[in-house]
Amino acid sequence: MLALRAGEETILRDIVLVGGGHSHVGVLRQFGRRPLPGVRLTVICTDTHTPYSGMLPGYIAGHYSYDQVHIDLRRLAVFAGARFFRDEVIGLDRERRRVLCRDRPPLAYDLLSINIGSTPRLDGVAGAAEKVLPIKPIRCFNEGWLALLQRVCGHPGGTTIAVVGAGAGGVELTLAMQYRLRRELQALGRDPDELRLHLFSANREILSTHNARVRRTFERVLAERGVVVHRLAEVSSVSHAQLATRSGERLAADEIIWVTQASGAGWLRETGLSLDSGGFILVGDTLQTVSDPLVFAAGDCAAMIDVPLEKAGVFAVRQGRPLAENLRRSLLAMSLRRYRPQARWLALISTGDRRAVASRGAVCAEGAWVWRWKDRIDRRFMAGFQDLPPIDEPPTPLAPAISLDASEAAQARASTAIHRGGGAPVAATVVRMLRARNCGEVWSDLEDGRHAAIVQVPPGKTMVQTLVSCGAFVDDPWLFARIAANDALDDIFVRGAEAHSASIVATLPAGLDEKVEDTLFQLLSGAAEEFTSADCAVVGARAVWGPELAIGLAVNGLIDAQFTGVMGKGSMRPGEVLILNKPIGSATLLAAHLRLRARGRWIDAALLSMLQSNRLAARCLNAYAASACSRVSTLGLHGQLLAMTRRAGVAVELDLNALPVLDGAAETAALGFPSRWPAAGPCSGCAPRASDAACRHPNHALLFDPETAGGLLASVPPETAEACLQALRALGYPRATSVGRVLPAGQGPEPIQLKL
Repeated sequence: MLALRAGEETILRDIVLVGGGHSHVGVLRQFGRRPLPGVRLTVICTDTHTPYSGMLPGYIAGHYSYDQVHIDLRRLAVFAGARFFRDEVIGLDRERRRVLCRDRPPLAYDLLSINIGSTPRLDGVAGAAEKVLPIKPIRCFNEGWLALLQRVCGHPGGTTIAVVGAGAGGVELTLAMQYRLRRELQALGRDPDELRLHLFSANREILSTHNARVRRTFERVLAERGVVVHRLAEVSSVSHAQLATRSGERLAADEIIWVTQASGAGWLRETGLSLDSGGFILVGDTLQTVSDPLVFAAGDCAAMIDVPLEKAGVFAVRQGRPLAENLRRSLLAMSLRRYRPQARWLALISTGDRRAVASRGAVCAEGAWVWRWKDRIDRRFMAGFQDLPPIDEPPTPLAPAISLDASEAAQARASTAIHRGGGAPVAATVVRMLRARNCGEVWSDLEDGRHAAIVQVPPGKTMVQTLVSCGAFVDDPWLFARIAANDALDDIFVRGAEAHSASIVATLPAGLDEKVEDTLFQLLSGAAEEFTSADCAVVGARAVWGPELAIGLAVNGLIDAQFTGVMGKGSMRPGEVLILNKPIGSATLLAAHLRLRARGRWIDAALLSMLQSNRLAARCLNAYAASACSRVSTLGLHGQLLAMTRRAGVAVELDLNALPVLDGAAETAALGFPSRWPAAGPCSGCAPRASDAACRHPNHALLFDPETAGGLLASVPPETAEACLQALRALGYPRATSVGRVLPAGQGPEPIQLKL
């Protein structure tokens, strides 16, 4: 074995974490505290905010807010130095070591860990899949719960809710929902007894895995609260507003909540991994799957072959540390450690009203003090993931700790030498994966190794060209390339043209060939996806070495040669209305995110906005006679307005209160993100330049936010402005807003007047 020399920075191995469950958040925290140089972590999850199951009943009861019971995976991933990809995994290609996702290209791994929880088992109950609200996945349950809460409060008269499943989760949820809903009805001046709850148990007992004292305690609490318990009542079918049991009992119910047995995710059956009868992944005491040493599993989706475990969050939490250690040891070729689950564990089960019951073996204790104890434990657990220290500077790269065989080490050194030498084309095999979408005016084939295409401009057409380049601002190369391509296409659309053909230059950090090729494939796939959706042919692609991931895009567009509706920057006219079709603030959010100062859902919304094409918006603005239009770019809204007013010889009045702003952007801008401002200073061109009131406005700093794939800023005649706004919103730009008006020149000392 041969190790890399210290200081050679490269990615040698990939650990991919599928799911954001309790075990994986522990893995991320462990790697954040003690990174393994040369190893890249990637977490793939459908949700940015993952719930802590121990606090979910308290959230339902109204004792906690959404943020108090959720771990921000995007933020935690930054702390861990990991990439966060928001997508749904639908399968594995274990032969090629690829994770298959619903919306993005396959992702390579060296080690894989699965922690995706369980899915409701509904297929054995007629009508259940269409009529019930299952507790999992919790994100969907939360959406359903909020809708249920609104229905109960808005529905006059009584409501009957049936909860199917009388384990600890079902009992806790029943009491939490009852507590919250009764209080909501009381607050509305209604009779809380309008609410009726029924709990269905397939067994003779409730909480069958707990001792008799615990069961008796909850039987008493349920009786005192008026909850009707149905025993030996296995539900066999569900129809509209009614459920039936195998014993023939029927109940009319307005809402049916499903908290009974679950199974493994359906896609696991196609992976070839060994599963138990419930569809859960069989693992040994090292948490490795019994069928593949490169795949680990933990939490509810796993089943230990020698020690049957209850599907309880306590085990998933405890598996986080040994899972992280064994992933680390596996890459270091060290012997793995055994995970030994506790034979007895403490369960603190709440009764909804800030009281709880403690259960451990034969022990049972009850009272408000147990709730306070549980509350302290839960808050302390969450603090370990929420109170992360801010990152002031990017971490200094460490020398790789992974041992390589001779060929890998030579390859890594060669790539580093090329990188230091200034660049060379790489990974032609990946470039050839992307076939050109040729049309009648383009002759090019990416597989012939050429870097030039022949493009014929049709008669009566004029070509529009643009060139864009930028460094990666998100850690997902596929997503980054999609946004960059969208940004480049906007330059074509804003001129009233349609995209025709594009060439790509990818700049990649040095690394092992397979790592570089995978990154390049992700990058080119993302760009090609956006170009394909815009009917734009990819006619050339090249990759070179560089210090960091970046992309350069050359895009050609075609426009009618006699087209007179070209929207330039310098044709604004006094009296026109300023329209902005997308919110601002993406740069401040992304900068704050890198320092752990932004919420994950803020970043989700910003990325969605950046991914939205301006193609339809540009057509709409042209249709409503916009005289001038410019995309909001790295100059920021202020910079674009300054350029437009100077070229047109006009002034503008900009309404700070009317600006559409991304969620969280005002907060992160107030913290000083991003730190760079235009060289002329943040108030240059504004009037009154020294206005303290304007500078203190929460939207003021966002005027200078350098946007990528931002919105279009246009001046529209006042007689068409309102119709234009309505049309933009109908086309899918709900934040399209009138943000000001164009004034004659000379109405103030500066061309941009700020309205408060």
